[in-house]
Amino acid sequence: MATENNIGENIKKCRAKLGLSQEELAKKSGVKYTTLTKIESNVIKKPSVMVMAKIAKALGVSIEKLIK
Repeated sequence: MATENNIGENIKKCRAKLGLSQEELAKKSGVKYTTLTKIESNVIKKPSVMVMAKIAKALGVSIEKLIK
């Protein structure tokens, strides 16, 4: 299972590193809170590039970092 990219897990790790709550990241990125929680809990496995770009920018990382 190591080959499966867990985008939600990566977002969670980056968010935790910055000490942001899901709500704070949602506000900062402009992504709906419900969408963010679904991505983090792997309900949404492949978020759109637009959503990924907003989250990556808010976290100060590249989209690649979140995908890998």
